[in-house]
Amino acid sequence: MGTWPPETPYLTVDIIIELPGGKIVLIERKNEPRGYALPGGFVDRGESVETAAVREAKEETGLDVTLVRQFHVYSNPDRDKRMHTASVVFIATASGEPVGADDAKHAVKVTRDDLPSPVVFDHSTILADYFSGRY
Repeated sequence: MGTWPPETPYLTVDIIIELPGGKIVLIERKNEPRGYALPGGFVDRGESVETAAVREAKEETGLDVTLVRQFHVYSNPDRDKRMHTASVVFIATASGEPVGADDAKHAVKVTRDDLPSPVVFDHSTILADYFSGRY
């Protein structure tokens, strides 16, 4: 039997934002770990994961997204070296030019062939799954 209240992973969301022309959006992080990541962040208390995904996309890229579907949940305890997180990943669509804001230095449009480096957290795994058509 576990402890009460349970010690659980922190809940996060990440968003694969598809743009016209076959590009997706990554952000360059202002904070540690530095590098490129999918837009995303922590789910606030009282907020659904869907609402958090739309909010985080807007905060970090300036884009109003439409969620298409839930992609997958990633929960490897080592996915974020700072703490144990579990992320619900969504695929969304948007149009317009992404602009880095909040904790994003920059927002960039990329394809599978021009991914920047380094990609942080487990986002290279998420992107590999996405580009391979798995899930």
